[in-house]
Amino acid sequence: MIPRVLTVAGSDSGGGAGIQADLKTMLALGVHGMSVITAVTAQNSLGVQGAWELPAEAVRAQYRSVVDDIGVQAVKTGMLASAELVEAVAELIGGTDAPAVIDPVGVSKHGDSLLASSALESVRTKLLPVATVATPNLDEVAQLTGVHVESEEQLRQAAAAVLEYGPRWVLIKGGHLPGDAVDLLTDGSAEHWLRAPRHDNRHTHGTGCTLASAIASGLAKGLAVPEAVTAAKEYVTGAIEAGFALGGGIGPVDHGWRFRAGA
Repeated sequence: MIPRVLTVAGSDSGGGAGIQADLKTMLALGVHGMSVITAVTAQNSLGVQGAWELPAEAVRAQYRSVVDDIGVQAVKTGMLASAELVEAVAELIGGTDAPAVIDPVGVSKHGDSLLASSALESVRTKLLPVATVATPNLDEVAQLTGVHVESEEQLRQAAAAVLEYGPRWVLIKGGHLPGDAVDLLTDGSAEHWLRAPRHDNRHTHGTGCTLASAIASGLAKGLAVPEAVTAAKEYVTGAIEAGFALGGGIGPVDHGWRFRAGA
């Protein structure tokens, strides 16, 4: 049986992030991807021109349809838009016997808001507590905890602040810091520092979605959290290096870079 992974996220019409990036990543990593669409965006390489969230009833129906019939080995979340959707998805995940990777998406690569400010408390108190792994970037850490990270040494402080909300593990993504791309994975006791060279490529749309989906894919295959995150970091680093121009703005990472590298 091919491992099955469910993404609960928004649709990116440009194909670089969101549901589209998640499903491409899952295919590339050898799992069967399924989707619950939470919102539809009009989006391209220049930014987000519009976003429309789906009713909570539609999100619940999609989730139950997939989980009750097909089953899942891991769940991954992305754009949830509103407090109502955050709370509905948290309840669904809490009742599902599968690891959950929570990407607390707040803003797009272009700086467009993808989460209502009124939903932040629901993310803190409802969604993070059901996370096997939470994967905030530094902007999302600041948004959720008030901790502003300006150096690698402060990643521990950021991780501790996020862990206060209850995820089993947190991966603080330090990609916005200067120097190598350094992330910290910790459960509050064990620490895993993941480093990768920084590639001089501005085409990085979808990085966060891709990383979270890669982690979920590893967990669905039965990997432990540190091994799943390490493998995902390797995959996304290659995808960033191979990111390509698309349209007039920021292009996407290349989810199929391994296929092309082997061609």
